[in-house]
Amino acid sequence: MRNPIILLAALAWPSAGGAAELVTPGAEPVKLGGGFKFTEGPAVADNGDVYFSDIPNNRIHKWSVADRKLSTFAEETNGANGLFFAEDGNLYACQGLAKRVAAYTADGTDSSSLAKRYDGKKFNKPNDLWIDGKGGVYFSDPNYGNPEHTQDGEHVYYIPPSGEVIRVADGFKRPNGLVGTPDDSTLYIADIGDKKIYRYAIQSDGTLKDRELFCESGSDGMTLDENGNVYLTSGSVKVFSPEGDQVADLKFPE
Repeated sequence: MRNPIILLAALAWPSAGGAAELVTPGAEPVKLGGGFKFTEGPAVADNGDVYFSDIPNNRIHKWSVADRKLSTFAEETNGANGLFFAEDGNLYACQGLAKRVAAYTADGTDSSSLAKRYDGKKFNKPNDLWIDGKGGVYFSDPNYGNPEHTQDGEHVYYIPPSGEVIRVADGFKRPNGLVGTPDDSTLYIADIGDKKIYRYAIQSDGTLKDRELFCESGSDGMTLDENGNVYLTSGSVKVFSPEGDQVADLKFPE
């Protein structure tokens, strides 16, 4: 599911018990393009355009809803991986090769560095991110192919709207995807190295508490729907209810 880009078609096809309540029967996923080396980090703009990274090719691409065409949004992206749109329309990106979180303006200009270090040391390899309602940024920092071991482990961090970056979660083998609820009350974090998803209560200062195991499943990226269901990517798209019960397993042809 990495190399081709496949439109989820509004999650419109059933494949497991409970899926019929989530999808429109009979619809199929649509392939939008191919020829990429390793696609990652899809993010949707306010107008519905879809942006995604091709990490080895050092590019961010855009699929336009209006003309249904693919284009290159940015090049020389320092291995940009996870993407997320901020309220101001800037596209935030985890740049693994540069070991930082950066922001792109609407024209694809790499305009600013939001975080480069913690405790005076470079990050390992920032991977995925989520922006809360206040503009604060949570991001995971696993150690994929980083021989420097620049941090003392693989952790999750928070960039407050104003102030220094703080470490908010540890105890992972390899943290990866993360996503928060629209009311800023809960953050889900995938430990892909241990095949577990954890759930945390978000505090007013951005710190996390009350870690609990949400489900036994690995995941790369993840997202939520309007009913609070959690969508995990691991070979297929597995859907879990807010209670942690699997309700669907959405398969793809590639």
